[in-house]
Amino acid sequence: MASSEPAPVDTPVTLSEYTNRVTLKTVFERNDGGMGFAGRRIVIGGWVKSSREIRKDPEPAPEDVGTKDVSCVEVLQSRIPLIRSIMKVFGGGDFRVREKLDSAVQKLPQPSVSFLQLSDGSCVQSLQVVVDSELGRPCQVMPTGTCILAEGILQPVSLKGKHVIELKADKVLHLGTVDQNKYPLTRKRLPLELLRDCCHFRTRTTTVASVMRIRSALTQATHSFFQDNEFLFVQVPVITSTVFEECSKKFLVSTVLPKDGSSTDGISLEAIKASINEKSKQIEELRRSGSNKEAVVAAIQDLKKTTELVSKLEAKGKPKSGTSLEEDKFDLCQDFFSSQMYLTVSGRLHLESQACALGNVYTYGPRFRAEKSESKKSLIEMWMFETEIAFSALEDAVQCAEDLLKFVCKYVLEKSAEDVNFLSKRVDKTIVENLQFMTSGSLEKISYTEAVEILKQVTEKKFESNIEWGVPLSDEHTSYLVDEIYKRPVIIYNHPKEAKPFYVRLNDDAKTVAAFDLLLPKVGTLVRGSQSEERLNILSSRIEELGLSKQQYEWYLDLRRHGAVKSSGFSLMLDSLVLFATGLSDIRDVVPFPISPAKPSA
Repeated sequence: MASSEPAPVDTPVTLSEYTNRVTLKTVFERNDGGMGFAGRRIVIGGWVKSSREIRKDPEPAPEDVGTKDVSCVEVLQSRIPLIRSIMKVFGGGDFRVREKLDSAVQKLPQPSVSFLQLSDGSCVQSLQVVVDSELGRPCQVMPTGTCILAEGILQPVSLKGKHVIELKADKVLHLGTVDQNKYPLTRKRLPLELLRDCCHFRTRTTTVASVMRIRSALTQATHSFFQDNEFLFVQVPVITSTVFEECSKKFLVSTVLPKDGSSTDGISLEAIKASINEKSKQIEELRRSGSNKEAVVAAIQDLKKTTELVSKLEAKGKPKSGTSLEEDKFDLCQDFFSSQMYLTVSGRLHLESQACALGNVYTYGPRFRAEKSESKKSLIEMWMFETEIAFSALEDAVQCAEDLLKFVCKYVLEKSAEDVNFLSKRVDKTIVENLQFMTSGSLEKISYTEAVEILKQVTEKKFESNIEWGVPLSDEHTSYLVDEIYKRPVIIYNHPKEAKPFYVRLNDDAKTVAAFDLLLPKVGTLVRGSQSEERLNILSSRIEELGLSKQQYEWYLDLRRHGAVKSSGFSLMLDSLVLFATGLSDIRDVVPFPISPAKPSA
């Protein structure tokens, strides 16, 4: 270990706001690895990632402590049990005090030094912190996950390692101990799928922490792009009565229970019937495996209850005119809202009302879809940036989306270089190359009709779903286009009107609408955009054509009656953007707390 402390220097150290400590990023962002701060007294806080202990050489006991009147016989008696026992038999003096004193001296723990690798979440690197056993017992400070706030002097490392500087602690200001038997991150390099079971701790791992810092950088970059281009940030409702016909599965917001007392889950008859088939298979499996009788009986009772629920729902028949199955099951007179309300799947319509007064606007928030999908590219709760550009056409929205994507990719390469480089080594070696391509490369642009024709000519792969004009392209279709054919980002525009929402502008062919999807390799759809239909008569016809409630959209039609404007916009899925920038394969690993039907969020 270092024999003496380095002399203090005049290099200033920036303190973290509001905590009076120094972040590790401040130390390591220097070109000299932090050596310019050697000799400075600072406070560091963080969590132990790994540790090791080195024993000190025991110091010889002082000669004048407890040895002045000790004879040679007494020394022999204290050190050799047989002689001590013989002397006791013959009544040779009282050595009980000496025995206890000697025992206590023998049991004193040997002094040691703990070398802790501390991370505070500000950067990839960790700092070596040296803690003497007199400041903190090794059994308390060394376990992985222990939280420590320590004060000391920065000095050149006393043990060779990755870094050139360490903190020699002389004060432990806070110690958050860990129960080693229950802490879930004690194993090294846990797979990401296992970390999903402890989302409240997984950000302490280096990989997930890097992902979250990149997510933060992408969020900041997107805000900066819109602000720099004079877009106004506005808020739109998360709870709304507006329903988008392209998303039939949505979350109903209610404060009352169903009239029949059953759960709100499984309202769909098809879903319940499918569960009956699964339960029947489970019963057969239990019988074949020789499970205990109680388990079989319980499964049969569960199947019986589910079957009774189907009978009740079928007995009710179709819901009354103007109501849905949800409304028929709920007593809306006693509900908090006077009409059905849902978690929003998009803020585009409300955003358009703001654009009609403020010009270019954007918003950011969660969007919800009640779809039980096993896809690794979609979530129930997706975070989106959405924008609406007044006095613009589809081409303007496409250009804005391209410029935005180039800006954020360049931003994260510059501001999060350390995290990007770490993930390129740990996860995907092509991350940097992909991000660099997005900053300068060109995107392929094809129409929906061209995409269908190209896919129909594919012979080396058999798709699960048929490729027909007018049917939305499936994930396997778009993935093949992007990953296998073009091997670069692709924009598909002019989709069939049946595949897009009612408010998208109808093209002159009366078959397609002015909409586009921006697709990325390995990620899928990143951006969905469109030009809004500004013509009142055509918009009204589309609402009637799709059988939607015209009364529900009167407020939206008013925007066409009073000062209509051409506008376009798009929705960017932040989670998918993070997936692209980090090279991960499952979108659940780029969200702090992913929500799923099987595992609700903490």
